[in-house]
Amino acid sequence: MNNHEIDYKIYGDDMQFVEVELDPKETVIAEAGALMMMEDGIEMETIFGDGSSGGGGGLMGKLFSAGKRVLTGESLFMTTFTNEDYGKKHVSFASPYPGKIIPMDLSELGGKVICQKDAFLAAAKGVSVGIEFQRKLGAGFFGGEGFIMQKLEGDGMAFVHAGGTIHKKELAPGEVLRVDTGCLVAMTSGVNYNIEMVKGVKTALFGGEGLFFATLRGPGTVWIQSLPFSRLASRVFAAAPHRGGSSDEGSIAKGVFNMLNGD
Repeated sequence: MNNHEIDYKIYGDDMQFVEVELDPKETVIAEAGALMMMEDGIEMETIFGDGSSGGGGGLMGKLFSAGKRVLTGESLFMTTFTNEDYGKKHVSFASPYPGKIIPMDLSELGGKVICQKDAFLAAAKGVSVGIEFQRKLGAGFFGGEGFIMQKLEGDGMAFVHAGGTIHKKELAPGEVLRVDTGCLVAMTSGVNYNIEMVKGVKTALFGGEGLFFATLRGPGTVWIQSLPFSRLASRVFAAAPHRGGSSDEGSIAKGVFNMLNGD
């Protein structure tokens, strides 16, 4: 194993967090801002990129590794958490929105998983967090995840988060699954990924499902989410009151305000 071997436990149902157990000198990497809590004896350090190169490659190599993350919309920096004490210590990371945390043992998934660009949460040190270019222009321009997706490489544990309920599906060789572009969370490297346009003018214009969907062809494993964050955000925005809310909401709020001020 080139990666640090870490133990973990996932807590919660719809608002989950993962607790990672670190032996002395073990390290876990995480996205900036993912920390929930950690025990005394764990040292936190901000680094360029994911630290998978082990310090090799010099300054230019580190800058290139960090620069690739900007293309996926992530921060230049990641954070490492190392157990500098003598006993076992625990550090926890929380999902940023309602959904599930998916533990992935990369050694059992061919050493590589491709996921949507904001799905990565944390991983054992040694896991490489890079970018995966979609070679087909259709998948790049019209796919819900854009031209660039994340790739996780290594032989250790990685943790990915997604919205709603997660469905893991094994695709047989040649088996095809069509999904909404935003619902695709992750897939193993053997899955062929493409974008197809919805057939039929009426279906495309009035179906309410968008103009494109993702076509996944096996063999491999795919993870699908029931509630993409973009869909949740659009519904919240659509339901949000505009210009201070409706007249009923405004009158109630105004009445309460007047009561508090003695009017």
